[in-house]
Amino acid sequence: MTSTTPLAIDVSARRVPPLGGLNPTLLKLELRRLLRNQRTVVFTLVIPVMFFVLFGVTPSYATKHVDNSHGNAAAMIMISMAVYGAMLATTATGASVSIERALGWSRQLRLSPLNPAAYVFVKLIMALFIGGISVLAVYVTGIVTRKASMPTSAWIWSALIAWVGSLTFAAFGLFMGYLLPGENVMQVLGPGLALLAFLGGLFVPLDSGSLMQQIGQFTPMYGLNNLVHAPFYGRVEAGWVVNVVIWLVVFSSGAVWRFRRDTARV
Repeated sequence: MTSTTPLAIDVSARRVPPLGGLNPTLLKLELRRLLRNQRTVVFTLVIPVMFFVLFGVTPSYATKHVDNSHGNAAAMIMISMAVYGAMLATTATGASVSIERALGWSRQLRLSPLNPAAYVFVKLIMALFIGGISVLAVYVTGIVTRKASMPTSAWIWSALIAWVGSLTFAAFGLFMGYLLPGENVMQVLGPGLALLAFLGGLFVPLDSGSLMQQIGQFTPMYGLNNLVHAPFYGRVEAGWVVNVVIWLVVFSSGAVWRFRRDTARV
C-alpha cells in the first residue's frame, strides 16, 4: 500500500489581489453579517436615545441656555449622547471579531489572499455604518422632541464629527477583539468605555487645571468629546485633533498587528 501526504500550501506565493482583496462582495458580506446581529442594532438605537430622553428632554433645565455656548442644555446633552452611542456601537462592532476568532473565521481568512490591512479597513467601515445609525437616531429624537436648540451649522458639524470621530473606537474595539478572549471581551469593554467617558469629560465636564482634567486629556475620549462639542461652544484646539489622530493610529496599528499574529499559525 502506498500512503499519500498532504500537499504543502505556500501561502507566501499567493498573488495579492487589487486593494489587498477589498471588493464590493466582501463589503456586502460583512454588512449582512452585521445586520443579522439584531441585539447590536437594537442596543445601538435604544440606549443613546433613552439616555437623551431621560437627561436631555424631560428635566426642567433642558431648555436653559448654556453659558459661553450657542445652544441650550438639551442640545449639549444630545451631542454627548450621540457620541456616546456611536462609541458603544463602533466598539461593539469592532469587538465582534472575538466571536469570529472563536469560530475559526480569522484563520480561514488567512488562507485567502486578503490583506490584513484591508480586512481591518472593512471592519472599520462596518463600524462606521452602525455608528452613523446611532448618531442619526439621537439627532432625529432631538428634532422630534423640539427641545434641543443650536445653530444649523452646529447641528451638522457636531453630527459629522461624532460620526467620523467614532472611528477611533471602532479601531479600539477591533484591537480589543483580537487581544482578549471572546468570552471576556464585552465584560471588559463595558465598564472600560464608561470609565473612558468619565475621564474624557463626556458625562461631567472636567474642571480646567484639575487632576482629573490633567489625566483625562491623555485618554481616547477627551479629544473626541471636545471636538464634537466644538461647534456648540464655537472654539477648537489643535490638541484635540492630535489626541484623536494619535489614538486612531495606535488602535488601528494594534488591530493590524494582532490580526497578523492571530493568523500567523495557519
